[in-house]
Order: sequence, then structure tokens, then C-alpha cells
Amino acid sequence: MTGTSSRMSRVAVLKGGFSAEREVSLVTGAACAKALREAGYNVIEVDAGPDLAAQLIEIKPDVVFNALHGRWGEDGCVQGLLEWLKIPYTHSGVMASAVAMDKTKTKEVYRAAGLPIAESRIVTRDEVSHGHVLPPPYVVKPNNEGSSVGVYIVRPGSNAPRLAETMPDMVMVEAYAPGRELSISVMGDHALCVTDIITDGWYDYDAKYKPGGSRHQLPANIPAEIEAACLDYALRAHKALGCRGLSRTDIRWDEEKGVAGLILLETNTQPGMTPTSLSPEQAAHLGISFPDLCKWIVEDASCNR
Repeated sequence: MTGTSSRMSRVAVLKGGFSAEREVSLVTGAACAKALREAGYNVIEVDAGPDLAAQLIEIKPDVVFNALHGRWGEDGCVQGLLEWLKIPYTHSGVMASAVAMDKTKTKEVYRAAGLPIAESRIVTRDEVSHGHVLPPPYVVKPNNEGSSVGVYIVRPGSNAPRLAETMPDMVMVEAYAPGRELSISVMGDHALCVTDIITDGWYDYDAKYKPGGSRHQLPANIPAEIEAACLDYALRAHKALGCRGLSRTDIRWDEEKGVAGLILLETNTQPGMTPTSLSPEQAAHLGISFPDLCKWIVEDASCNR
């Protein structure tokens, strides 16, 4: 068991919540809590609900490890609460979390930083159903959810999609970016490595979380110039958005176009955190164990992020 900082020995791990990604967050939170106990911390697991503020006031943690995913936990809301309570917390702060969760605002930041993006529009659900907003192929997805929740791919020759009632009133329609799915984690001020995510189809929710849904090749078998560009783009995205701690940026690469075929999709400010998730896999590839990664995240925590 490794030693812990006396400044942050009592850790509240926030998990669950009530977003569309609740089940993923429960898995992430349990894995991080186990790893932090192995690292020597006194860990209290908290299923975040409407009484979260009262729970934290009662627990009096030295630090909050934010293992929530999706809205409320990853979009600046919980971060604002923790700032109000003056409890140091992990991952990105209020502004970076809010901007990164909003795909349109993220694209605006990417564009200003000179990073490559796909054409997109924000339209109503009815507009999508009544006709093609962009020439197929294109993707329809919520503007502020993660984990590939509610993603529709409209291929050439297809009719306009009928979206589920669970989709929000306003959605993003984005030109389809063909090619390979690459993912790069950033830890502090260092991009770790590039993972090539290999699936039989789209990297959707099932491909991400069901056993056998995808394979991760790391480091990715890609040309050196593509690897260098991916690492550079991910770090620039992390800095441009104002991220802190750990983040992960997802990129599509059209091999036929070389570096010009790289398109940034999104930056996740609270990546999945089980030992087999993308970011922990990349850290392990560089010799950083899962408990040590979780410990680093805790030691990086602060307010005013």
C-alpha cells in the first residue's frame, strides 16, 4: 500500500447520479473507490442525488473524486456545488466542464484553436424528421450527452430519421467523418498515447461498454506523423478548453487524406475509469498502475479549477 497525502486522506467518490450515463458512472465509481482504497485512502462512496450537498456537509471529505458521467455531474453543475462548498475536487472546473459537454461550444473552441472539425448544425428534432438537414452521410446526436447516447447515423439513400421521444428538442446534425476511431488521453500537461478503437460498426454505447463490443489497439498502428498530430491536437484541445487533471479527446482519421483526414469529435473531461477503460489502459501502457492513476487524480484536486 502506497502512502497518501495527509492533506487529502478522506475521499468521497461521487458516482451514479441521474443522467443517461448513470449505470456507467456506477461502474466507474466502484472501480475508482476500490483503487483508492488500495492506494491507502479512506474512501466513502456517494450515489449523487438531490441531497448531495447535505451528504457532503455531513461526510466532511478532504477531497471529492468526481466519477459522475453525463449531465449534472460532468457539465459544471456538481463542480459549481463543490466550489460553493469549498471542497477540493478532481477533473475539470465549472467552465471547462460546461463548455466541453456542449458539443457546439466545444467546436467553437476547437475552431478558435485551429483544430480540425466537421461541419455541423443545431436544429429541432422536427426539422431532422422532415428532411435531410445536411447531405448524407451525417450523424444526429444530442448536443450535451456523452457515451454515444442517442446517436443516429444517416447513410446515403436513407430517409430522414425518426428520432426517439427521449431525444432532446434541439439536436446536433454533423457531417459524417469517415475512417478510424482514435482516442488520446491527456494527464496534466502530457498527452499519453493513441488508441485505435476497432469495431465492426459505429463506436456506439454497446461497442463502448458491452463485452467484446470493441478492441483497443495501443499504441495505434499508425504513421509517426499521424501519431504526433493526434498527441498535439489532444493536448491543444485540453488546454484550449481549460481542462484540468485527466481528459480524453476522440478523433476520426480518414487514412486516404493523411494528416488532413484528422477530425476532432469531442473532449471528455471525465473519461471512463475502470481498469480496462481507454484512459487507464493508456496510463498502464506507460507504466502507471490504476491505483497510482487514481491517486494522481486525487492529489491534483483543488478548488478554483
